Amino acid sequence: MAEQGRVRWRRFLLILVPVAVTTSLLVGAVAQGVVGATFVVSGDAFKLFTEELRGQGFTLSVGVVRNKKGQTIPVIVTGVRRATARGLCQSALVRTPVGTVTIRITGGQDGNEVTIENMVIDVAGAQSAATLRDVELGRDASTLDWVPSARGPAGTFGGQSRTFTLHDVRLSAWAVTAATLSLPDLGLKVLRGEHECF
Repeated sequence: MAEQGRVRWRRFLLILVPVAVTTSLLVGAVAQGVVGATFVVSGDAFKLFTEELRGQGFTLSVGVVRNKKGQTIPVIVTGVRRATARGLCQSALVRTPVGTVTIRITGGQDGNEVTIENMVIDVAGAQSAATLRDVELGRDASTLDWVPSARGPAGTFGGQSRTFTLHDVRLSAWAVTAATLSLPDLGLKVLRGEHECF
């Protein structure tokens, strides 16, 4: 009986140490924005609008997201290293027993600015007026270095810009992750019916 209850400490440590080190490295990398955290996306894309988005470090690559049904959806992985935004609006339509409702989040209104660090947006489609500086297009997506958390698969198309200014940004997106998203005037509303940002 005593033999059955013994712990083989050497074997235990041989398994535990590599697992603990790997887990620590991955958690640290996610926290620092080196490895992007992924999650299962909802069934519908949502809309993002901003009057102006200005900052440093902008990248584009190709990626995929997955929904609860296991379906794979192609996206444009858009990375932003550091930026400020004015006139931000995010809207999502939700089907409920009382009909369709719209969830709206706003910020950066009346002279306030939203600040963003290490944001990654999985974009379905976009439209904007843009000014980009120090542009690189056709670069291997795995070597993009201005937003490390938004690198793409090796051998695929990538692009980046050192600085950017975007006006009247209209995005249809599946997911957004960010290290920091600071809204000094966060507004949140649930409205009956369809009241999207654009």
